Amino acid sequence: MFTDFFYLLRAHGLDVSMNEWLSLMEALKLGLCRNSLLEFYYVARGILVKTEADFDKFDETFLRYFEHVQHMEDIPQELMDWLHDPKNMKKYDKDEVDARTTFDLGKLREMLEERLKEQHERHDGGQYWVGTGGTSALGHSGYAATGIRVGGESQHRHALQVAGERNFRDFREDSTLDQRSFQLAFRRLRQLTTRQEGPMDVLNLERTIDETCNNAGYLQLEFDRPRTNDVKVMLLFDSGGSMSPYTKLCSQLFQAVNRANNFKDLRIYYFHNCWYSDLYTDPRCMYGESVETQWVINNLSREYKVIVVGDASMAPSELTWIGGSSYYNRYNNETGLTWLERMHSRFQKMVWFNPIPEAMWQYDYGYQTIEMIGSVVDMYQLTVEGLARGLKKLVSAR
Repeated sequence: MFTDFFYLLRAHGLDVSMNEWLSLMEALKLGLCRNSLLEFYYVARGILVKTEADFDKFDETFLRYFEHVQHMEDIPQELMDWLHDPKNMKKYDKDEVDARTTFDLGKLREMLEERLKEQHERHDGGQYWVGTGGTSALGHSGYAATGIRVGGESQHRHALQVAGERNFRDFREDSTLDQRSFQLAFRRLRQLTTRQEGPMDVLNLERTIDETCNNAGYLQLEFDRPRTNDVKVMLLFDSGGSMSPYTKLCSQLFQAVNRANNFKDLRIYYFHNCWYSDLYTDPRCMYGESVETQWVINNLSREYKVIVVGDASMAPSELTWIGGSSYYNRYNNETGLTWLERMHSRFQKMVWFNPIPEAMWQYDYGYQTIEMIGSVVDMYQLTVEGLARGLKKLVSAR
């Protein structure tokens, strides 16, 4: 049953095991889906999907496989278009509306099916059709005691269901990051570092007992690395210019790092396009609010993990020319590439996260400098997936 669906899920990158698939078939036999496509969707997603990052991928596959099945959840695109640009809510008698629009979910679904067959034009401010700004139990931007929201955004939180909406795009691992994603990623950095670095000098009593038993009673000591907070991180932000569209993203990252409390030491510096003899302690990159780059190289230990955030997009001269700095009054006696290589030579655990989509790195403005910097420092796109790959590389680099 649904064997093609199983293979389609696998083809779209969902790691569905045979045991999970058999569990879904057992759920069908037990009647847990109650002859409802919607119930089957929720049961299948609950059994087959292991992480919220795959919810959107599952939705796409599910819609593709069942696209020809007629069911209540099929909201015509024409109707969704009518619901754009909602009208303002008119005055209403709450008691009258509450008495008229208190339905159970079964009744609401029946009503929506009827309206989908009957409605042929846009309606606003009414009490019957699927519309906006009225007291109908169907539509959005109005008021009803209960209802099914079709499109729009939640306001009164009275909707029993939401039709025509996929909620999980933001969970995709190729999506850009938000503050919560940053916090989880930096927590993961500490966990990975704890497992992979440090001396093996903490006795693991349970494993020692197991291994001693397996060794016919001869003592076999087993050790772990200490779970101490010894992660040191240096974060370098590209500030200003072509990074201006990513200001909000960088602000979220900055706040996530400061709230993480996951590091033994954290240093944050700023630069514009490329760093030369100075790094700045303020995102405005103002003269006087800086520290010498050579001092950072000489005084911070090699244990620091360096994370650079920038679009790597600039005039090639800023990397390759002496005096090529974009700041006219801040002459650089050595090229940007020289300083980049010098920093990486000192801090070998160093990665660069670029907010520009990776597919554009060879075509977007700055493609030449993106390639030059990427040849020195491992570069990853600033997405959930890219951050995970970069932090893994950061930990494993030697």
